[in-house]
Amino acid sequence: MQLDTGTLCGYRLERAKEDLQAARVNHESGLFKASVNRSYYAIFHGIRAVNILNGFDASKHSSVIAHFNQYFVHTGEFERGLYKIIDGAYRIREKSDYSDFFVVSKGDSAIQLEHAEAFIKAVEEYVRKKNIRI
Repeated sequence: MQLDTGTLCGYRLERAKEDLQAARVNHESGLFKASVNRSYYAIFHGIRAVNILNGFDASKHSSVIAHFNQYFVHTGEFERGLYKIIDGAYRIREKSDYSDFFVVSKGDSAIQLEHAEAFIKAVEEYVRKKNIRI
């Protein structure tokens, strides 16, 4: 079954919001590594929601992020500061998931959660401007 890009964008944005909610719950429960992971995935699925609007998808995270930065951040569709949010979320999630003894503090988790919330808000505003139903 082939879905139109608007439907797929909406689905991915809902998935991003679910991940954001999971990040909040994990943060409030003191599960800071899990919160950082879900914050990253909220951002990642938000990126995928936007990328599909110009027909792009990929299986590699680095490709998904690179496309978003090239076609949406560097063109001015999204503010440049979002690149730092994406990069920071990617790096801390990688360390948290794959480095032994890496500690995620409550403060680290709170920052990532705040960044993910800001990112998803920016994606929602962009999607609304493009007249995509969410």
